[in-house]
Amino acid sequence: MLFNSHVFVLAFLPITMLGFFLLGRLQSTRAARVWLVAASLIFYGWWSWLYLGLLLLSMLANYAAGNAILSAREAAPGRARALVAGGVAANVALLGWYKYAAFVADNVTALTGIEFAVSGVVLPLAISFYTFLQIAYLVDCGRGRAERYSFLDYVLFVSFFPHLIAGPIVHHHELIPQFRQRGNFRFRPPEVAAGVAFFAIGLMKKLLIADPVGALATPVFAGAATAAPGLLEAWTAAAAFSVGLYYDFSAYSDMAIGLARMFGIRFPYNFNAPYKARSIIDFWRRWHMTLSRFLRDYVYIPLGGNRRGAARRHMNLMATMLLGGLWHGAGWTFVIWGGLHGFYLLVNHAWNGAVARAAAQGRDIRLGAGPARALTLLAVVVAWVFFAAPSLASALAVLGGMAGLNGLARPETALLLATALQGPRALAETIGGMAMLNGAISLGMLGLALPIIAFAPNSQQIVDGRAAEIDEPRRWPRLRFRPRLASACATAAAFLIALALMADVKEFVYFQF
Repeated sequence: MLFNSHVFVLAFLPITMLGFFLLGRLQSTRAARVWLVAASLIFYGWWSWLYLGLLLLSMLANYAAGNAILSAREAAPGRARALVAGGVAANVALLGWYKYAAFVADNVTALTGIEFAVSGVVLPLAISFYTFLQIAYLVDCGRGRAERYSFLDYVLFVSFFPHLIAGPIVHHHELIPQFRQRGNFRFRPPEVAAGVAFFAIGLMKKLLIADPVGALATPVFAGAATAAPGLLEAWTAAAAFSVGLYYDFSAYSDMAIGLARMFGIRFPYNFNAPYKARSIIDFWRRWHMTLSRFLRDYVYIPLGGNRRGAARRHMNLMATMLLGGLWHGAGWTFVIWGGLHGFYLLVNHAWNGAVARAAAQGRDIRLGAGPARALTLLAVVVAWVFFAAPSLASALAVLGGMAGLNGLARPETALLLATALQGPRALAETIGGMAMLNGAISLGMLGLALPIIAFAPNSQQIVDGRAAEIDEPRRWPRLRFRPRLASACATAAAFLIALALMADVKEFVYFQF
């Protein structure tokens, strides 16, 4: 079931909220929590009842492992460490089989000629996200940072439908205590209004910007290996993918945060205007913030972090980013994307060191805000090419086009541009009226999205204001959400527009991860 579908907006969500708040009026909150678990399992099972069993088995096994670790931690620390290692290894093995078996088999076949029959393995929805949640829980049990939860609390933590499919990656200690607060089971109009506002903003991002803008990039990347794009097509596709991906995943995160808020639950923010970053280090503090936090706390720091000298820190950074790239997808393009960001981080740290040494000598070699942002964004867009491309050959073809190696444009694109100069009627006769309209909408939304990214406040600033604790100056005060008639009308209009655009429902990009 998709957040941006009629069945979710018109049936699942109102029924789930009604049952939750009616049951929440009872003396015990247990019935409301059971209702929410049942709704979450139905939400997941809507995609595949078969893999619902895998999710339930995973939760049961990890809950039992967590309790065993907590029991052994004081009496037998060595056994507790072995249980943590075994539990993490089992989770990684499960994820590895479903997500990477075909990738490994294809590479072994390419090297040895031996074929393996694993091509039919289907990637279960959300397995990466619920596996990460549970790995963090097991590690925290071993560190003494988790308590012994009831099975109902644990299942609700993992399966809570707003974050189940694609995050944010919420920790047990952030979520479970909120389900123990009696006030969260009462209908609170300010929280519900804020949640609806977040959800509406996410819907608009997805339907008005992400979907049409992303459509500009897909055909270029899909056909790049056979028909190399020119300068115009390559940069348009790279820009469209960069904008489309950001709006797609930030839309999902906004909708997840909003849905949780409707139930009185607060998720951590997941984006903080990442394309305004002044360095790659800054970018990773702003992009997919809960994933960055997970990689830092459960990969980078356990590897040694920056505690063992600069050389070890560089190795740890590179290893973390390579693993982060591989987590996003089973392909060499994702590994290269992660490796590029690892390299960027090493360059960033080296530059910071050079700035510090220059400052000690009384010299200032820092870049201004504008050049720093432009350079950072250029590096990010170049890396996105590998993320977007279906193959290494496609990525290299697009990069060649961006460098001008394939000419200004493909012949067919040059012909379309010449036809467009003759007027809309000539273009419509050549490609069809609907194709012309869709192309105009996509290009128009891309042009609109760029100044929004550069100047407008982000969703948490609009809804939560300064409470969002974002280090951006206050801008566009009229965009600040307040639960008043004007805001209600704007939100209602957004929902009506969304319902009209839901005829062609598109999945969120991060569903494939």
